[in-house]
Amino acid sequence: MPAVVATWGVALVVLLLTQAVVRLLPYALEVWRDDAMSLPQQALFVGFVLFNAYAEGYRGFQKRFSPRVVARAFHLGQNPKPLHVLLALPYCMSLFHAQRRQKIVGWVFSIALIGVIALVRQLPQPWRGIVDGGVVVGLLWGIGSILWFWVRGLRGNPPPPIDLPDAAETVAT
Repeated sequence: MPAVVATWGVALVVLLLTQAVVRLLPYALEVWRDDAMSLPQQALFVGFVLFNAYAEGYRGFQKRFSPRVVARAFHLGQNPKPLHVLLALPYCMSLFHAQRRQKIVGWVFSIALIGVIALVRQLPQPWRGIVDGGVVVGLLWGIGSILWFWVRGLRGNPPPPIDLPDAAETVAT
């Protein structure tokens, strides 16, 4: 049963990220399909994709977000509480039942991300496609790293639980 609950939490996060990839990918591909970029813009696209693979994919997801998500999912599987299981998506993303600092970081990042998404939607092509191309690569790296940590967890080697609230904070969350 713990693996089922952990899989539930991981699946919700992966589905959220996959939904973003599905929505953004057409804009990233459109600029190539329609030959809508100059040579310098094509170079910028490739450069931004490489930058995002490192910054968002490797540093953001693989080193920070993905192990946290999977660790919290497996912790949830070992310590299921009905409300936490029901809200597995925000639980695994450390938006509640986490250390105060991590909750603040999670909420500020989520709100800032919504603002950036709103701004990027206003960009004309090819600029939107360039940004979306980099974001898609970062998200795909993130999905892959979450699945990698999850498989390791199923094989008995999950990341250690992180960002769980202290005993004093548990009453408040």
